[in-house]
Amino acid sequence: MIAGLAVVAALMACGLTVVFTSGDDSDKPDKPTPSASIDPDNPLSGKTFYVNPQNPAAQQYRQLKNAGNTADAEQLNKIASRPIAEWLASDNGGTTQEVATLVADAKKAGQTAVMTIYNVPHRDCGQYSSGGAADAASYKAYIDEIATGLNGHDGVIILEPDAIAHTLDGCISEEAQINERYNLLQYAITTLKKNPEVTVYVDAGNASWIKDLTRMVAALKRIGVNQADGFALNVSNFETTEASVDYGNKLSDSLEGEHFIIDTSRNGNGPYTETTDDQKWCNPPGRALGTPPTSDTGTAKVDAYLWVKQPGDSDGACRDGEPEAGQWWPEYALSLAKESQ
Repeated sequence: MIAGLAVVAALMACGLTVVFTSGDDSDKPDKPTPSASIDPDNPLSGKTFYVNPQNPAAQQYRQLKNAGNTADAEQLNKIASRPIAEWLASDNGGTTQEVATLVADAKKAGQTAVMTIYNVPHRDCGQYSSGGAADAASYKAYIDEIATGLNGHDGVIILEPDAIAHTLDGCISEEAQINERYNLLQYAITTLKKNPEVTVYVDAGNASWIKDLTRMVAALKRIGVNQADGFALNVSNFETTEASVDYGNKLSDSLEGEHFIIDTSRNGNGPYTETTDDQKWCNPPGRALGTPPTSDTGTAKVDAYLWVKQPGDSDGACRDGEPEAGQWWPEYALSLAKESQ
């Protein structure tokens, strides 16, 4: 294990929050650069997205720097200094306060928090990230808690990665479950958009998942994407930005020009193609960080490139020795950073 990484990884695995302090601002990751121009057709234009100073990469950065490992610290700073979405993935009884604290911290920093809601019933079809709310009533209550926590503050929300695509690829096949899921997504959009400061993008899979665009378009219409601010692509995946833009534009053309965002967190080297393994999406080697988060995309319908997935979080224990889904994996984070330009 890389020098200095073992201690932090072990502490985090035990559920401990590792906080490193210093009176010297040189130990702090670089601050993000705000978007340069305002586009009236883009609800995210001009926003500076929130960098959580306690995200795993930032903690790792400080530990490495304090240990004198400046080379690896500089690499981790490529992640630590970037805004990354906070995942709201379980109802632990403190969701309202969690969201309220997050948006308040972002406001204090003059930034906008990005959040991913990932708690729909039957989440991930029992795979590596399985779980979710126990039932429809629990999910609606969870959405209500998030809306209460936002309390009029601004925020960007990516709604339920994989939820629609899994209904289209046969993973969720019972008609009652499909109807429930679409109704819950519609409820989430309607509830969250009561706050005019919140921007909501509904997940629509990635460029190599649902190839029949008519089915994805129909599903997005069914859940009321026109009541949201658009859709999200490539969350936690590795498809190139070019492929994602092309796929998104085709969807948009059939959705009366709906805008979209793209997760570029790990797509710097594109998808892994050196295997026929059907789990090539899971912690593939040789991948790289993609374009840093920005709303200055230069593409009319693309509102932002965001880092929705935390670079360095495992996709799942897909192979021997790999961490469980969502666990911080220092070596993988460093690999992504070193591979990036």
